[in-house]
Amino acid sequence: MYENEIQSIAARESDAEIYAGLLQLTKDIAKQKGQIQGKKKLYYISAEFLIGKLLSNNLINLGIYDQVANALKEHGKSLAQIEEIENEPSLGNGGLGRLAACFLDSIATLGLPGDGVGLNYHLGLFQQKFENNLQKETPNPWITDPSVLRRTNVSYPVIFGGQTVQSVMYEIDVTGYDNQCNTLKLFDLDTVDESIVEGDGINFDKEDIRRNLTLFLYPDDSDYQGQLLRIYQQYFMVSNAAQLIIDEAVSKGSNIHDLADYAVVQINDTHPTMVIPELIRLLLLRDINIDEAIDIVSKMCAYTNHTILAEALETWPIWYLEKVVPQLIPVIKMLDVKAKEKYGDERVAIIDKDQRVHMAHIDIHYGFSVNGVAALHTEILEKSELKPFKDIYPNKFNNKTNGITFRRWLLHCNHELTSLITDLIGEGYKKDASELENLQKFADDPAFVKTLLNVKQTKKTEFKQYLQDKEGITIDDHSIFDVQVKRLHEYKRQQMNALYIIYKYMDIKAGNKPKTPITMIFGAKAAPAYTIAKDIIHLILCLSELISKDPEVSPYLKVVMLENYNVTYAEKVIPAADISEQISLASKEASGTGNMKFMLNGAITLGTEDGANVEIHQFVGDDNIYIFGESSEDVIALYDKAAYSAEKIYDADPEIAKLVDFIISKEMFAIGNKKSLIRLYMEIVTKDWFMTLLDLKDYIKVKEQALKDYEDRDAWAQKMIVNISKAGFFSSDRTIAQYNEDIWKLK
Repeated sequence: MYENEIQSIAARESDAEIYAGLLQLTKDIAKQKGQIQGKKKLYYISAEFLIGKLLSNNLINLGIYDQVANALKEHGKSLAQIEEIENEPSLGNGGLGRLAACFLDSIATLGLPGDGVGLNYHLGLFQQKFENNLQKETPNPWITDPSVLRRTNVSYPVIFGGQTVQSVMYEIDVTGYDNQCNTLKLFDLDTVDESIVEGDGINFDKEDIRRNLTLFLYPDDSDYQGQLLRIYQQYFMVSNAAQLIIDEAVSKGSNIHDLADYAVVQINDTHPTMVIPELIRLLLLRDINIDEAIDIVSKMCAYTNHTILAEALETWPIWYLEKVVPQLIPVIKMLDVKAKEKYGDERVAIIDKDQRVHMAHIDIHYGFSVNGVAALHTEILEKSELKPFKDIYPNKFNNKTNGITFRRWLLHCNHELTSLITDLIGEGYKKDASELENLQKFADDPAFVKTLLNVKQTKKTEFKQYLQDKEGITIDDHSIFDVQVKRLHEYKRQQMNALYIIYKYMDIKAGNKPKTPITMIFGAKAAPAYTIAKDIIHLILCLSELISKDPEVSPYLKVVMLENYNVTYAEKVIPAADISEQISLASKEASGTGNMKFMLNGAITLGTEDGANVEIHQFVGDDNIYIFGESSEDVIALYDKAAYSAEKIYDADPEIAKLVDFIISKEMFAIGNKKSLIRLYMEIVTKDWFMTLLDLKDYIKVKEQALKDYEDRDAWAQKMIVNISKAGFFSSDRTIAQYNEDIWKLK
């Protein structure tokens, strides 16, 4: 099927022409397969969709990947070569957006009618560059011709304070694996002007909403205008979503009173919260009274909480909302009054005594479901962070442990491992990931063990070449690849990993040379206004330079910080990793999904009992994971009692002090920015909000054990087999099936 079209495209002269042809072919086939239909439809609203490059993913899901790869090979081309033409859509930042992308894939694969709704960011988050060992943010203009985007005729008026703008909707196909398709709907303004960005940076006039609204994901909100722009973005997203939901329901026969029979809304974190008062406002305009409007919307909306960090549980001063969306204020105040009449507890108020609007509180009061994203996370929400709500709404809370799509994170990015698994257990695991358990039958087969180790070595060699070609950095592909790739945040504790590098540097200088060299690989972007996160990047880059110039240490230790880490980079480095660093402070990571991707590709987790690490630990057992650090219960108790003091640990432990002091040593000052290094040093010694020093020595001890255990290659391969075979639970297909069974009720 499609053989003639594929051959014709493969015969084209240039890679760009081949890419354009394949892109159009996937769009044509997706159109032929048609949209998944159902009376009731899901609208998954999210500020982020980190979808990655789509060509190969779509070829796999549409069932023509092998045909295309073989046809290209006949013409002396490779699909990997063609993929390099494709721009990665810059529509997300970290786990929140990547999860949303995996979920869309699984929703379509399971044949459920459900579309994503978000914004079409022209310049994305930002493109990260390193200059003088510092992060520099530059625009990322990913929208070029040809594009995965498809402009539609759908357009809505959106009212902001003092003006009305007219939106335009774009679509991206979401192909189901061996199924029909859904879409990702992205709203934009034709008046947005990329030329207002100053120079090669990311500064722009934050007040000119018509020209700046969808320029960047998460524009700098360290000032008043930036905070207002965030609200403008969020309202623009949900106003379009609400109008779309009503229009589509009416077109299918809804009389509005029965809107909840036609639509269910999943609010992905608090960014889309205003969809609740906006839907109510639109229903009021259709002459539905306030009580019925609230009842209808409360039956439609469900909320996913992704964090317990206060910074991500958004609150806005009410006068900000009065300026941007005055039409919502009467609805929000009414919702607040009704909640306060029913519950006198200030902790559950929508508008608090400081006149701040708590977005999550709107979601919980006026949605029908609240879910966490890992067993531990949900337990903490219910017992601690959201306990007052759990007490009054015991039946609203539920857990949905996150998952990843195996199509991208195995079939697409690790063909060798996919082939090995398929040869042993057949194709069934591609649709039912629990069948990976069947690999256990081959755990004692020496041929399988040898081949598995060879596959890992192949991926390490491929990554070595990719890194050399992309950044001109040479690494030893026979070293241990220790990888920490994720958003840069203090709670994820990249700074603790950096202190380990200092420990290892000193240890090697003292004559303790590791049997197998170690390559420490980082990838992370820091938010532009997050000074300490950028200081941590600076520290890592300075250590990389220091070690690379030291002939005594460099043969045994290498530190690499991947520039502009994104999904494409993840697809290369995750299959190559030996050790997966998941070292967040216990109780702070809601779930994590990188831990699942590494596990699936045979890396062994080194981590705390945090997020989904807890469930990974339960599945693989004590012998196949490396756990360190204080428990979540003990960490929470330290916070509750304000009993943690980094300064006391620093003063009492000369070994820890020695490592921390190296940050401001003459060696580091000779390379780095003195102000940045001193600031980070002071942050760790006097504040250390996420208790780096609490877990540091245990981290070093357990990590050293993991490196020692790596030397027994057969025993290490057994750990790999257990991790791969137990990864099936963490399929997003399983997660989505549970969402549908318990929350959405789609048919």
